[in-house]
This record gives sequence, structure tokens and C-alpha cells, in this order.
Amino acid sequence: MKILHILETAFLEAGGPIEAARNMGIVWTRNGHSHDIVCLDPKGPMSLPDYPGTITALGVPRGKTLGAAYRYSPDFVPWLRENAPKYDAVIVSGLWRYQTRGALVALRDLGIPYFCFCHGMLDPWFRRRYPLKHLIKQVSWWLAEGPLLAGARRVLFTCEEEGIVCDKAFWPYRLNGISGGYGTSDVKGDPDSQIAAFRAHLPSLGDKRYLLFLSRIHEKKGCDLLVQAFADVAATDPDLQLVIAGPDQVGLVAVLQAQAQKLGIADRLHFPGMLKGDLKYGAFRAAEAFVLPSHQENFGIVVAEALACNTPVLISNKVNIWREILADGAGIVEPDDQAGTTRLLRRWLEMTPLDRKNLVDRTRPCFLKRFHIDQVALSILEIIQKYSA
Repeated sequence: MKILHILETAFLEAGGPIEAARNMGIVWTRNGHSHDIVCLDPKGPMSLPDYPGTITALGVPRGKTLGAAYRYSPDFVPWLRENAPKYDAVIVSGLWRYQTRGALVALRDLGIPYFCFCHGMLDPWFRRRYPLKHLIKQVSWWLAEGPLLAGARRVLFTCEEEGIVCDKAFWPYRLNGISGGYGTSDVKGDPDSQIAAFRAHLPSLGDKRYLLFLSRIHEKKGCDLLVQAFADVAATDPDLQLVIAGPDQVGLVAVLQAQAQKLGIADRLHFPGMLKGDLKYGAFRAAEAFVLPSHQENFGIVVAEALACNTPVLISNKVNIWREILADGAGIVEPDDQAGTTRLLRRWLEMTPLDRKNLVDRTRPCFLKRFHIDQVALSILEIIQKYSA
């Protein structure tokens, strides 16, 4: 099959959607299919490491037009109308940006089978946290998102939990949902070299033991809960450190540093910024455990990456793959509030060495069974082939 994937952005800093698209493209190409990306990044050459397909960027420089945050591009619909017929199927990833409206306008009369990935953007957390935005989104739902999803051959959920929590998120709610799974590629490289590279990159950490948060530094990730929870348990393990890694797109690091200073643990927190490649894998491998106390996490590619690195995960029950983690005994799960986040850390610190070893031993089997991109990509391909006929 020849598949076109529509994304808001092809920059890896954006997180899960582009990482998954790249990995699926690699697997599908290896199995005799093709996968190209069209996105609304500013026009210009784009490439991704190891990605075998073509990336077409149709956006305009940010701030140059009205609706820049919406990623409006006058070239998007004409390009789709001309080029989408060259493909056997189209995937539309993400909601609430111009790729949704543009895809609806361009695809609805072409008769090309298309599929939608919501990536957790229907999660009711956003309705509770941003009620005014939800009202605006309801209007957009009537005009764009609702008709687009209703016309899709299938709406692909990353796990069963996403379909459950998103049910009837907007009115009217008409879609054919199916769980296609989600995942990432296995970790490559020499573990010792990766660990050494990470520790050299963060000299303030030295050779100290640490817990790792690695994701976008954003309020929905529960970073403030984690800092407070670490302060609550810090006295029970004076040598333990906390590393909070990831891009700071909203200026939250300064707030967290001030919080840590007030709590008296500033010298035990480390902010290395965004980590890629060997630095990222070294951070995962050297950590005692990975912590993600998110208020909303549709899947959590970083959780799968931690498991692939043999690192147990301490997550909230708003990370939608929490049921799979508990079923395989590969981590600890608690609610996404302050008490729950503190319990995550306390339960880990109170485990015996044997209990910790048993948890670690179950991490990679969980990854290989549920989240390895090879299996997930082929499962999604089967769905596209079945419902494109």
C-alpha cells in the first residue's frame, strides 16, 4: 500500500505523533509498503533520522498570517486535492488545528479511504481544565472534527482506555473507533556507553542515584506534583536525586526551580533540557525508575521507551496504558493527585531489593509483548488494509 500521513508538525520535539509516524513508516517500508508525510511546518527541506519516506512541509512562517497558531496554510487543501489520489489511504493525525479542517474539505469528495488518530485530544481532562476552550472546541467539532471523524473508515485509538475515556466527549459523537495499539522501536546502542554519555552531559548529577522524569515539561504532566512528592520523601533517602528532562515550551522550569528552592531540595534536582539519542537512552538506563504523574496522557511513548530500557515505571492512572502496566507487573500506578504521586515514590523506596528486581525483570517482556513498534505497525496496517477495501 501507499499511505499518506497528515500531521501538524514533523519536528521530533512535538512528541508522540511524529515519533510514531516515523517508526511506522520504517516498518511499513521494510515490509514492502510506502509512507509519506505532509505537515504544516514552514516550507523548506525536512528530514528525519532513518525515515524512508518523503516529507512535504506546506506551512507558512509562524506569525506571518492570521491564525498562525492554528497552522493555517492556503496551500494545504490544493496540495491534498492534487496529491491524495496518488495514495491508497490517508491517515489524519491530531485535532483542533488546520490539518483537520483542511483534510475534511479536501478528502470528503475524493472517495479516498482515510483514518484518524486522535492522540488523546478528546480526553475529558481538557474539558475540565479548560472549560472555555471546550466551548470553542464544541463549535469546531460541529464544523470540522465531528464530520471528519464521522466520515473516517475507522478512528484509531492507541489503547482500549482511550476509547473508554473519550466516549461522548462532544455532541454529536459519531465515529467508528478501534484500538490499533501504539508503540516505539526498540532501543539500540551500547548501554554502558549511553550511560557514560548521559552522566558526562550532566556533571552536576555525578554518579548519584536518581529518579527520572522525561517528557515535555508542561502543567498536564504533573511536574509540580512530582517536585512536592520528592520533597515529601527526600529525607528517607538523602542520596537520591531527581532528574526532570525535556523541552520547556511554556517556561515552567523556572517555576519548578523556585518550588524546589522553597522546599529545600533545589540541590537535588537537575534539569538537563531535552535529551535525544544516546543521551536519552542513557538517562533511561541509569535511572532507578521512571516517573510520569500526568493528569492526561493518551499513551506515553516515553513509558514504552523506559520499559524497553529495563526501567520500571511509576505512573498515574491517567496514563492510558496503566492497565497494561499493572497487568504485566512492570510498574506502580497511583492517582494523579498529590497524595497519589507521593505514594508512587514512597512505594518504590519501601520495596525490598528482591521486589525491585522482580519489577525490573518484567519491564522488557512487557515492552516486547505490547509496545514494540513492529507488532503495532503491522496491526495498524492490517486495519487500514481491511477497512480500505
